[in-house]
Amino acid sequence: MTSLFAGIQDAPLDPIMRLFEAFNADTRPGKLNLAIGVYTDADGKVPRLRAVQEAEKRWIDKALPKTYRPIEGTKPFRDAVQALLFGAGAPILSQNRAATLQSVGGTGALKIGADVLAKLKPGATVAVSDPTWENHRALFTQAGFTVADYPYFSAETGGVDYPAMRKALEALPAGSIVVLHACCHNPTGADLTDEEWAELVPLMQTRGLIPFLDIAYQGFGFGLDEDAAPVRLFAQSGQEFFVASSFSKSFSLYGERVGALTIVAADPAMRAKVEALAKRLVRASYSNPHTHGAAIVETVLTDPALRADWEKELGQMRERIKEMRVRMADSLHQRHPDRGFEAIKVQKGMFSYTGLSPDEAVRLRDEHEVYALETGRVCVAALNTHNIDRVLDAIDASVKG
Repeated sequence: MTSLFAGIQDAPLDPIMRLFEAFNADTRPGKLNLAIGVYTDADGKVPRLRAVQEAEKRWIDKALPKTYRPIEGTKPFRDAVQALLFGAGAPILSQNRAATLQSVGGTGALKIGADVLAKLKPGATVAVSDPTWENHRALFTQAGFTVADYPYFSAETGGVDYPAMRKALEALPAGSIVVLHACCHNPTGADLTDEEWAELVPLMQTRGLIPFLDIAYQGFGFGLDEDAAPVRLFAQSGQEFFVASSFSKSFSLYGERVGALTIVAADPAMRAKVEALAKRLVRASYSNPHTHGAAIVETVLTDPALRADWEKELGQMRERIKEMRVRMADSLHQRHPDRGFEAIKVQKGMFSYTGLSPDEAVRLRDEHEVYALETGRVCVAALNTHNIDRVLDAIDASVKG
């Protein structure tokens, strides 16, 4: 009897998950994971933020029943997300043009958004940066879109090749969907400048392109407001666009899967229509968002004292990453001044494209027990004063061969 599942084609895991499984199976005691996107503190541990712990304690002490949340999440949660994105008192809030839905992490926000767009723009091209987070391509392909690349990273400079990016976007047909990293580009750490964003926003509007901003690392670049600047530029332009937010990293709540999708429409009537569509798709998918993690995020963002403490600790996380980034760049540049390692210093966020070749990344893993993607991407947020010298020596040896 032929199995129902015989026709399923083998599909490898994406590179990050493949390396994650390989790391877990590795029995070497000194192994170090720089492939997975998780922030660890100076002692190499995933932190439990003070404000998060206090908010969780308060919520548990209330002993509230765990009833269903609204399909779109609670209003205080959604209002707090919108204020974080657009700024408290932003005109777009009083204009009632933005609909926000709690999602299952940032990935869930991208998924809901992709499904909404599949209903509205079937057959449209989705353009993602080259390179991008691997799941961007998978999510939009699964939703039925053809996914294309636009040039983004320059290996020569270690930054963004904006002229090539702009030229590619200008050539896209109207109605194409463009996925943009609002800050702390994953995987490269290379971001557009303020001037480039100021030029890109009206270009998108003139060309009739649909922006979809992924802001998974708000607060890890320059600060909460500074990192949201591209989102606010689009809001001020009057365009319709999508934003996927994640609170996994900034709240160190990875397993709670707290995120949000925000859809900005032309007017309140269009906002109501697209919100209703998104809610129907959620209802037919997972029905209702979960409670625990979202209640924690909501409490922190709406309590002034907890909010201030969270922002302080987030700032400390950001500065620690910068310290590791500068130390890494300076040391590697001193050892290999011809390799362009200095570019690591100006990249932002949790990740960096080091410039390591695939062979060098394999040597790093096989010979030195340090896991990095074969693209050369490393998670700078996993470095600390206890392991950085070992990592730098391992990279040095891998480069020398």
